[in-house]
Amino acid sequence: MYVETPTLPQEVQAAWRYFLFNWVVIGVMGAVLALSLMVTDFSIELTGLAVSVGYVGIYGGFAHANACSPLRRDPQVMFVLGGTAQIVLITAIMAPLTYVAASTNLPMQDSNLLAIDRALHLDWAAYVGFVDDHPALAAWLNYSYTMIRWPIFAIPIALAAMGHYRRIEEFTFAFGAALAVTTILSALMPAIGVYAQIGLDPATLKNIDPRAYLDQLRDLPPTREGGLRHLALLGLGGIVTFPSFHAASAVLYAWALWPARWFRPLIVLVNGLMLAATPINGGHYFIDLIAGIAIAACAIMAARSAGHVIARRQGRLARPAPIGVMPEPVAAAAAERMVFR
Repeated sequence: MYVETPTLPQEVQAAWRYFLFNWVVIGVMGAVLALSLMVTDFSIELTGLAVSVGYVGIYGGFAHANACSPLRRDPQVMFVLGGTAQIVLITAIMAPLTYVAASTNLPMQDSNLLAIDRALHLDWAAYVGFVDDHPALAAWLNYSYTMIRWPIFAIPIALAAMGHYRRIEEFTFAFGAALAVTTILSALMPAIGVYAQIGLDPATLKNIDPRAYLDQLRDLPPTREGGLRHLALLGLGGIVTFPSFHAASAVLYAWALWPARWFRPLIVLVNGLMLAATPINGGHYFIDLIAGIAIAACAIMAARSAGHVIARRQGRLARPAPIGVMPEPVAAAAAERMVFR
């Protein structure tokens, strides 16, 4: 239980409630992964698992220790370390689950996805050809595609520096929700990517780096066929084509950092470039991007709604008790004991 005390502002306590709620959500994800490992022949290599668990344990442990200490209760430490721990754990759980989802081996949907692109008059081959013919543009997009890794560490730091603690927790929830929905849909509509569908050999590209697509080409077929079942967490690649989590991430990152007004032009530029790079570097159909953006928008709305509910509940808990309900010294002592229990 968690109640308001004079030691922390009410909005910080509401953010902490959201943080604890996110642990419950992540616990459900972990339970799904554990159940998947029990009922399938998948296994996880222990070294990567130990590194991930150790990293999360250290960061999460320091966050909770700081929150429970009456002397060192620093919101920035609480939410930077705690938020980073949760985001890393979400990726460590969901990455293997994308492989489990792919193992359902439902019929491939590449022809249907390409047909949707063509119905929308989106010419993928022309786009790739244009970028590949412009080395400077290709270089920028090659680098931008890799930017999916770094904001998950930078966002908690930036938002904590601005005092937007609830935004950290909303982003964490939205990130996990978008990744979970993407994983489920990837099982229902599996695809290998547009390069194979149109018969374009990535080796013929002069300036575009299709490494992400080649990683998928390496892992997805044996996962579907049953040959890849032992997963090394630190070596897993992205094997999801539809919907594009790269596209979802670009929207989530831009939304999370939007309170930083002075950096909005840079935020739009960086995430716009990552979005532009997704079709060519990842071999995604344009409809993959549209679906990823839609998922991100829904995840943001769900995260905001959950935040409002938690904030309202925190406000009710923080209201002064009617006179005579509990003596003030007793109430203060009880509140202090229950702060972060």
